[in-house]
This record gives sequence, C-alpha cells and structure tokens, in this order.
Amino acid sequence: MIDTSDYQNPEIFTRVFQEIFPRLMHYLETEESRELTGLGITPGQINALLILYMHDDLTMGELSAEIYLAESAATRLVDRLVKLNLVKRKGDDRDRRIVRVYLTSYGRQLAGLVFQRRSRRFTNMAEQMTLEERDMLITSVKAVLRVFEHYEVKEPSNHKGKKA
Repeated sequence: MIDTSDYQNPEIFTRVFQEIFPRLMHYLETEESRELTGLGITPGQINALLILYMHDDLTMGELSAEIYLAESAATRLVDRLVKLNLVKRKGDDRDRRIVRVYLTSYGRQLAGLVFQRRSRRFTNMAEQMTLEERDMLITSVKAVLRVFEHYEVKEPSNHKGKKA
C-alpha cells in the first residue's frame, strides 16, 4: 500500500492517478448515461441545457465558451436543440448582431429533471463521505481545474475546433 507521503514523488502520483482515472471516468459516464436514459438527448446537448438552466439568456458566444465549443459547433448544437423544441433564439434588443439563447418551457423541464437527478446523486455521494472527505474532494477538484485552466491559458486549447 502506498503512503500518501509517497505522492511527493510525481512518478508515484502519476501511476496512482493513472490507475484511478479510468475507473472514475467509467462511473461518471455510466451515471451520465443513466440520467439521460429515455430522454433522447446527448451528453453535449444536456450540458448546454444545464448551462442555460443555471444561466439563462446567454449569447451564442457566451454559451460556446461555457460548453468549450467553437461558435460554429455551438450553433449546430443549438440548431438541433431548437428542432427538439428545447431552446429558442432571440435577437438582442440593443444589438441586432447578437443572438441570445433561452430555454423553452420544455427545455427548462428537461434540464430541471436532469439537474434534480444529478443533485440527488451528488447528495447520495456526499452522505457516504465524511465532512473531511467532502472538503478534500472539493479542494482537489478545484486544484485539478486550476491546473487545467493554467495549461489552457499557456497553450491555446483545441476546443475552438471541437465539433458538437
């Protein structure tokens, strides 16, 4: 068994992380698949809906940044969501060049359902952890995000060309 003090060695940290990461991704992908069962939408589409659920009335540029897609890919994703009657577009009242994206009532219901499912899952997870473990998890995830964001700034990311 590895002592946590061994994690000072980057090679040991990397090996342990490499062992944990595939299992973590498996559980996250399985849960995401479960929460979308029967809804007829993709993970990318639900991510956009959840962003709009939490921050309605975004411009296409703001939405594309939030979902890490180029504006052209985000536009195609929104086109599909419009056809599914989950979102609607509206021109900005002050600047006609700007297009804003809103959830329809159906889109709000669907996003709310997934948000509730996800909240329940995270609440169940939190109930299985000690307060210290919860604190360490949040601190650790924030640290990982900080490192990723640092690399994203240092090295322009490829998400600009990512397809929906």
